[in-house]
Amino acid sequence: GVATDLEEAVTCARAALELCPSGHPSRGVSLDTLASTLWRSRYDNQGAVADLEEAVTLAYAALELCPPGHPRRGASLDTLAFALRRRFDKHATIHDLNKTIELHRAALDLRPPGHPDRSLSLHELALCYSSRYDNQGVVADLEEAVKLGRAALELCPPGHPSRGVSLFNLAFDLVRRFEQLATVCDLDEAFELDHAALELHPPGHPLRPSSLHGLAHCFSSRYDNQGVVADLEEAVRLGRAALELCPPGHFRRGLFLYNLASDLWKSRYDNQGVVADLEEAVKFGRAALELCPPGHPSRGVCLCSLAADLLRRFEQLAVVCDLEEAFELCHAALDLHPPGHPDRPLSLHGLALCYSSRYDNRGVVADLEEAVKFGRAALEFYPPGRPHRDVCLCSLGSDLWRRFKQLAAVCDLDEAFELHRAALELHPPGHPDRFSSLHGLALCFSSRYDNRGVVADLEEAVKFGRAALEFYPPGHPRRGVCLCGLGSDLWRSRYDNQGVVADLQEAVMLRRASLELCPPGHPSRGVSLHNLASDLWKRFEQLAAVGDLDEAFALHHAALELHPPGHPRRSSSLDAVALCFSSRYDSQGAVADLEEAVMLRHAAVELCPVGHPNRATYLYNLSCTLWRSFQRQALIPGSGGARLIRRAALILHPRNNAHAASSFRTLSLHLWDKFRKKPAIADLDDAICLATYAVELRLPKHRFYAVAVEHLAVFIRERVQRLRETSLSESATLSRATDTMCHWALL
Repeated sequence: GVATDLEEAVTCARAALELCPSGHPSRGVSLDTLASTLWRSRYDNQGAVADLEEAVTLAYAALELCPPGHPRRGASLDTLAFALRRRFDKHATIHDLNKTIELHRAALDLRPPGHPDRSLSLHELALCYSSRYDNQGVVADLEEAVKLGRAALELCPPGHPSRGVSLFNLAFDLVRRFEQLATVCDLDEAFELDHAALELHPPGHPLRPSSLHGLAHCFSSRYDNQGVVADLEEAVRLGRAALELCPPGHFRRGLFLYNLASDLWKSRYDNQGVVADLEEAVKFGRAALELCPPGHPSRGVCLCSLAADLLRRFEQLAVVCDLEEAFELCHAALDLHPPGHPDRPLSLHGLALCYSSRYDNRGVVADLEEAVKFGRAALEFYPPGRPHRDVCLCSLGSDLWRRFKQLAAVCDLDEAFELHRAALELHPPGHPDRFSSLHGLALCFSSRYDNRGVVADLEEAVKFGRAALEFYPPGHPRRGVCLCGLGSDLWRSRYDNQGVVADLQEAVMLRRASLELCPPGHPSRGVSLHNLASDLWKRFEQLAAVGDLDEAFALHHAALELHPPGHPRRSSSLDAVALCFSSRYDSQGAVADLEEAVMLRHAAVELCPVGHPNRATYLYNLSCTLWRSFQRQALIPGSGGARLIRRAALILHPRNNAHAASSFRTLSLHLWDKFRKKPAIADLDDAICLATYAVELRLPKHRFYAVAVEHLAVFIRERVQRLRETSLSESATLSRATDTMCHWALL
């Protein structure tokens, strides 16, 4: 067998060396022969590191026997360079690669134009510079690799036995230069060279898998640049063909697994939602990583690739361990990609995606801040014209939009607009990632409508949402995202502004379809439950179908369970459930429903401190519910409240935040009056609470601001009087604070 032949070759080489003791004229040749046999035959086939180390030692000894001017010095330089290059491939020690370049340069100097081995030196030097570019990311090394590769190819005319290898290697460096500098002519030339190489490597040729893989790489890169799905399908086909020719143990199998995994998720999963392709990509990614142990130069890239596949699987299946493993892999990759490394932006972008996904899953704002930080760092590595800039633009734009939704910093929304518009310019019609830009812009327009109330923004959101939805047929994993956003904008757009019931019906239909794509455990299920419930409530308000209200209750309660204390969406769930209770009170008149609504809306306000973007809205909603409660109490027989409620109706029935402030102030005065007639500390405390809300919703320059502050001060002074009975120090502090507040209000 092969193993027996290898052992016999090594045995024979050792025997030959023993016959050439020190001083023998053929000892140098015997040392070279044994060294070559060890690294080229046994190490390459069996991977025994001891063989490689012995080969390096023997090659150094052989070179010492070939001083400058010796006729065999060039061959000895080659042998040592080859052994050191193998050791660099194994351990990634840059000193070995630098020494290899030095040795090949020395050999090239011994091979002037016309020398039969000059092409070999040029070719090997090109490979070394290409490897150093992989390791350190210096573009000058890649440029040198291309220059040397062209020179080597010129010395390998048609019919030359090394022409195929030279074609393939030059094509590989041209594709990578295209990926670095986006010069399309490099990619076009690489295609020509790889096609020519494949013709020279027919079925059965040992280099055919490499040629198939090189051509697959070209198709994949062109897909990334132009977005033609047929290119990606061809890349997958060629990648599979190459992998079939590389059984386990083949030294290129890890590279082929890695690239095929990448193309699989980009192909039918990303474009058609075929989960089986994603599962296969994860499987191939794990297999590739196993072939890149610690110290392997490609380990960092394999870590990033597997992390990306696991993150996609988490987004599809919501298995938290996938997200946790993706984090671990991305952090490990970043450690292997220090500043200046060409693959550092890949690691930064991967971490940004992980933090963004964890924010979506857990709602911790710190994760979102980290996502923005890493996203910005990654984008800095992709200036205009650089491949993959579009991906970073979309990701950072999405995270800034999320941060705007959470913190209401308008500058985040403005920047998100800029980034998504820039990405859309890089995603012309037909590009597979055009969806991301369209959907991102739809979200931005929708949020700007929420912030400014300009209906034209909402119409734009609907337009971009419909355009994005066209990209994904039923069953595609991203379809749910589009359905969710479009459903929201439809009922807020023409239904809310024009009363077109058909839009509301379509919104409900889209939300149901979106929920079906978010089964229990899916990270977006809570949002989908909330959205469908909101649309059903809208339809109940329009058509008074009790079944819609009952279903909305059930869905909002389910969403609230998925938003436990501390979750950023809990306040919105509380407010939504309160809305259902309030509607049921209006419909059925059960006082318990109204009391529950008041309690829930107080809870929602408490989760939104001063400055929170949703606080004003929840205060307004609370004022509406309190007005209903006040109305109910005022109409109790014998209370004399019927006349009061008619007189105060316009003030008490809030239509915006200014009216909400008036409602809170009027209700606080009602409670104050009630307290004076029949002192109850609870009424006084409620009056202080509502008066505080009234002050909060007034601008300092508002004509009623000072009045609102004065009322609040009156209530607090009364509370001070009550406190003196129990705590003199607390009452004194509160009294001083009240005087200061009144002083500033008068100013």
